Amino acid sequence: MPDTATARPYGPDSPLAFLLEVAADACSPSDSEQREDAETVAAHHTYAVYPLTLAQAVEAADWQGHPATESGGRRVEPSAVASLDGVLWLHHTLRITEDDGTTDVLTLVVPCTCGRYTNITLDGEERLLELLAELAPTHGRSVHDDTAGDCRSV
Repeated sequence: MPDTATARPYGPDSPLAFLLEVAADACSPSDSEQREDAETVAAHHTYAVYPLTLAQAVEAADWQGHPATESGGRRVEPSAVASLDGVLWLHHTLRITEDDGTTDVLTLVVPCTCGRYTNITLDGEERLLELLAELAPTHGRSVHDDTAGDCRSV
């Protein structure tokens, strides 16, 4: 394995430095491309997996993409969010692992009556409909439960 900690044997303004920078830029999608891709993937997932619910209620243009970031030394993949009238939110991202490959992760972000939020991972229309039925009496808010401690009373 090559030692990557050694000093560069070329100058910062050398042709090789220029070419390596061009190659790095060419291999990495821009923030704008990442946003667009995240929006497209989120819309496709909702149309494919939630054809009777989310595909009818959330337009492709409703998704707002976000590029990949670093958080605590860990890469956070590009994602997209869609507001459900400012009360509930959908968050979509791809989970990428060597073992499983790429998996869509759609999360419903639900406000609690205490003011905090809880994230509920969705796994299909049935689960979404169950959650929405539970949230209907409180107009889209989960009921705070002090015993749960994490606003996951839904």
